[in-house]
Amino acid sequence: MNSPKKDGDDDVPVKDPVKYGELVILGYNGSLPSGDRGRRKSRFALYRRAKANGVKPSAVHILNTPQDSKAVHSRGQHSISFTLSRNQTVVVEYCHDNSTDMFQIGRSTESPIDFVVTDTSGGGTEGEDPSIAPSTISRFACRVVCERSPPYTARIYAAGFDSSKNIFLGEKATKWKNPDGHMDGLTTNGVLVMHPEGFPQDPKQGLWREISVCGDVYALRETRSGPSRGKLAEGESSALRDGSLVDLCGATLLWRTGEGLMRAPTLRHLEALRQELNASRPQCPVGLSTLAFPSLPRSHSLEERQPWVYLTCGHVHGRHDWGQRSERDEDPGEGEGSTKRRECPLCRSVGPYVPLWLGSEPAVYADAGAPSHAFVPCGHVCSERTAKYWAETPLPHGTHAFRPVCPFCSAALNTPGWIRLIFQGPID
Repeated sequence: MNSPKKDGDDDVPVKDPVKYGELVILGYNGSLPSGDRGRRKSRFALYRRAKANGVKPSAVHILNTPQDSKAVHSRGQHSISFTLSRNQTVVVEYCHDNSTDMFQIGRSTESPIDFVVTDTSGGGTEGEDPSIAPSTISRFACRVVCERSPPYTARIYAAGFDSSKNIFLGEKATKWKNPDGHMDGLTTNGVLVMHPEGFPQDPKQGLWREISVCGDVYALRETRSGPSRGKLAEGESSALRDGSLVDLCGATLLWRTGEGLMRAPTLRHLEALRQELNASRPQCPVGLSTLAFPSLPRSHSLEERQPWVYLTCGHVHGRHDWGQRSERDEDPGEGEGSTKRRECPLCRSVGPYVPLWLGSEPAVYADAGAPSHAFVPCGHVCSERTAKYWAETPLPHGTHAFRPVCPFCSAALNTPGWIRLIFQGPID
């Protein structure tokens, strides 16, 4: 498990540190395609630091000249700058807060960022060349502030402090003065949050909201980067719950609390379920061969005994060439990216025929139930409750759309987004 990270004093190992929780990027099924390295990984554990590094608002300065601004920033304090016009800037200084720890998330690899996050593509692979598809994730996207004392509440705020300890909201940024007088604003593409109720035992989706730089909660803008903020969501909080989703416009993160992770399945649980399923010796009804899911660390490349499924009916087979449809039988409405259609030899239903892959990111599981269902169209396998929850959970997509995706690979799901698997037992 990841140990606490920070330069200098915060690298000192702490015996049995308090674990606030973990942030898991949806779509990577346990690790980045190129492997988890340093601050760039598919999941980030937040531990209580050896020394508190939180900050809280203190003095407010209204500056009218560049010289004034330079004088304030030269103090070396954290600050948020709100540029109102060419001649006026409001700077809110922040001072040390020994009751909180701060963790910063973003695309930048500069030292203030604890967890480096890059865009997740629809197939769960990293974009190797960012110039081909420019990132929509902010370099300093957001920050999570955790209370160092029980109940260790974690709160999320839009934007992170840069290397000069500043958050800068320029003239064109969406910003305003609240009735109580304090300034606030939104980042360009926004930080969206959804807090579910009852996750994971009896999860029900909440509403997607936008989080401001100061941690207030608002209804969504008309479009992702629209100039006008949504309505203040009275009584709602930026405090993260077990199962909260954080969308950075390019990647969606799942928050699991330390307590929630203690109740969640582990890789060892998933491996035991895999072995139990393989021990039942599922058969291919055509080849009469015994099927077996590969062990989790090797579950990225096709193997000879890999189970395959007909996504229309759920019948599980081995890989074979029976029932291929000719090109003229193809459904013209299938669209781009469709899988070749095949006819199931058991029930004669026609549809895509894909390999099955076990979902190996434990944090996204809603329970430790048997791997009985698969997402459609990607074929990732998990428990029934897990499949149904994610298939009914729309995630932000583009400037104002929402769609459910597979939490293991980020493939957009069909309607319905899952299928119950029907295994054929051994004949003997």
